[in-house]
Amino acid sequence: MTGGLGRIGVVTFPGSLDDSDARRAVRLAGGEPVELWHRDADLRQVDAVVLPGGFSYGDYLRCGAIARFSPVMEPLLEQARGGMPVLGICNGFQVLCESHLLPGALTRNDHLHFVCRDQRLRVERTDTAWTSDYGQGQEITVPLKNGEGGYVADERTLDSLEAEGRVVFRYVGGNPNGSRRDIAGISNEAGNVVGLMPHPEHAVETLTGPTTDGLGFFTSVLKRLVTA
Repeated sequence: MTGGLGRIGVVTFPGSLDDSDARRAVRLAGGEPVELWHRDADLRQVDAVVLPGGFSYGDYLRCGAIARFSPVMEPLLEQARGGMPVLGICNGFQVLCESHLLPGALTRNDHLHFVCRDQRLRVERTDTAWTSDYGQGQEITVPLKNGEGGYVADERTLDSLEAEGRVVFRYVGGNPNGSRRDIAGISNEAGNVVGLMPHPEHAVETLTGPTTDGLGFFTSVLKRLVTA
């Protein structure tokens, strides 16, 4: 960790909507949020990175397909492969899949409608950089808002994710978008890169969120950085 608080970078792409919310969540967890601009090929010595939700580049071509080529992604990919914690939320999850840091893809919701609701999730894995403050099997509630949130992959990839314990979250109480096997979030093999469709940054304080269940993402990574 480069500083006492833990410097967590939050990337802003053209069309990002939830970057300020992610920075606030980092601050509430006790970390130091650092603004990262998509055109800057410099991560500013951050200890971890959040790719926020929104509609990067207007979701042209495919969601996240253009953002993956932003200059900031080159050092991010290198450092993520070296073990730096990275969290992709909603559009950020799409960017991680397009960048091949995570397998599979996010497609149009099976009911062809945008969904916006408080969503229950079950925590399937607690040893990632972003989930250590949760209990195995714990159910949490955070907002979900997407039009292209259906997680898909071929059967071989899905079987591998299951066998390797890389399914981090599953939807509870009904599948909101047609994601295969109720998958809401996954990790890479090392567990430092996590992507999910729901929005933990919108559930960090009772004033604006349905719960504070999302705060654990950010306290988890800060604890990981202290012990790294």
